[in-house]
Amino acid sequence: MAHARQRRGERGLARWAGQLVFPALALVVMVVAVSLGSVSVPLGQTVEALWRAATGQPQPDRMIASIIVSTRLPRVICAALIGAGLSVGGAAMQGLLKNPLADGSTLGVSGGAALGAVVAIAFGLTLPGLPFGSVMVMAMVFAFLSLVIIMGLAYRLDNSLSTNTIILLGVIFSMFVSSIVSLLITFSDDKIHSITFWLMGSLAGANLNQALALAGVLAVGATAIVACGRELNAFAVGEDNARQVGIDVRRIKVVVLVSVSALIGVCVAVGGSIAFVGLVTPHMVRLLVGPNHRRLLPASLFGGAAFLMLADLVARTVLSPRELPIGVVTSFIGAIFFLTIFWRARKGV
Repeated sequence: MAHARQRRGERGLARWAGQLVFPALALVVMVVAVSLGSVSVPLGQTVEALWRAATGQPQPDRMIASIIVSTRLPRVICAALIGAGLSVGGAAMQGLLKNPLADGSTLGVSGGAALGAVVAIAFGLTLPGLPFGSVMVMAMVFAFLSLVIIMGLAYRLDNSLSTNTIILLGVIFSMFVSSIVSLLITFSDDKIHSITFWLMGSLAGANLNQALALAGVLAVGATAIVACGRELNAFAVGEDNARQVGIDVRRIKVVVLVSVSALIGVCVAVGGSIAFVGLVTPHMVRLLVGPNHRRLLPASLFGGAAFLMLADLVARTVLSPRELPIGVVTSFIGAIFFLTIFWRARKGV
């Protein structure tokens, strides 16, 4: 009896943490990230500037308001949205494929999205009225095509779609795409610097229009993924079990894969290749809220937002005034995190 009450208490704590702690953490990190930079602004002034901007009131200090509202806020919002998109996409892929190492980067989808974006940048492709839209569209299209190619090859090689086969093909595909990107860079003399820095991940040029595009895709893609939480729980036991309980396995796979491709495409188009977010954050969140995808997916949204905002804050402040590529920061953190997990697993801790 006491054991049952303890288990119910633990489940209640996990539910409370997923619903309250991570959203609150993301909000606090956002305010702190907007406050800090090459010119630090007290938290009180930051909150006041944001409140006045939201309510349309005049700003007492226009210079501070310009730094907070016009420069830092769009960048921090983009970091939050990209972190949320990559994290929830990684959590969904790990649940769908039943593999803790599954995410956009390990499956080659991020590499495909990067290739699409580099093609658009290198050849100067544009869409009428949407100067940045071509990069975003090409990244999303190439992300989806990459996923189709990888899953198609995996099915031809292994009808059971073994996760090991998918991961291996993803790694091979990433190497192939990387060679094509290097070839394009070789012949893009006037754009080498911008493409290279973008590939390492950067939010230096983030603006409000990009934030709106991210928010639109995230609203649709993340909503579709979170709505599949119950079905992803069934996938954890196996596809056959999911079919037996009445789940349309093929439809769920299509919904999740298309949504993840769209999220990765738009995130890569805006922020470049930012590794490990979709791999690390779901594991961190899972330690607190548990494996239930109905709690894990929403918590991953806010956890990923907080993680990438902190990574971006480190990238632009640790060597100020010089700025580090945000992908370098996330890769450094991710490598340490997984080395720690591997070490603890080997030691049986």
